[in-house]
Amino acid sequence: MFMSEVEPKVWRLAALVPVVAAAAVYGWARWCYAAASPPSATVALVVGAALVVGAPVVYFVCVRGSRSLFGALLLALGLLLTVTATDRAASRAEVAACVVREVKEQVNLGGEGLPAERTTYRHLLNCPGGYPDELTEERRLAAQGGEVRIAYDPRHRVSPAPEGTGPSWTAALGAVVLLVLSTLVAAAGPFRDE
Repeated sequence: MFMSEVEPKVWRLAALVPVVAAAAVYGWARWCYAAASPPSATVALVVGAALVVGAPVVYFVCVRGSRSLFGALLLALGLLLTVTATDRAASRAEVAACVVREVKEQVNLGGEGLPAERTTYRHLLNCPGGYPDELTEERRLAAQGGEVRIAYDPRHRVSPAPEGTGPSWTAALGAVVLLVLSTLVAAAGPFRDE
């Protein structure tokens, strides 16, 4: 009798884990990327990793059966995309006019069952003050000797980006979809055969 009363509470708790974890990861990443006095890089990485790994472990323990692993993986991927979306939305307060020293083109070949080949361009830069010194994009920004304007964070907390690049909604949308799926898996309750 006691076990049957506890089961629904555990399932409800498991359905809340993705929501609470996403809020915690977003808050932590936002503080690390945008605060006037953020934690050190080591502390930021350790706490961030603990949140991204710990939440799926709690989820896995609360959700029973074969779908617990599936839901925990969805949650972990959703949390990683939350960090990516927070990084892309972070402020890059300075802009530098940089000269492209060299452009290295790299073709990543797709294999069986993988997406088609993808080309990335690594731009080696000469910028005032020496930072940023390189930028990798999926398109060529300028030819060798050309000039590009790069927005960057002078504290080096977020990756530099071409000026005018807005936040990527793809990462945010992907995070929301994965977190909702993870919540639905947990909220479904136990299957009859479990």
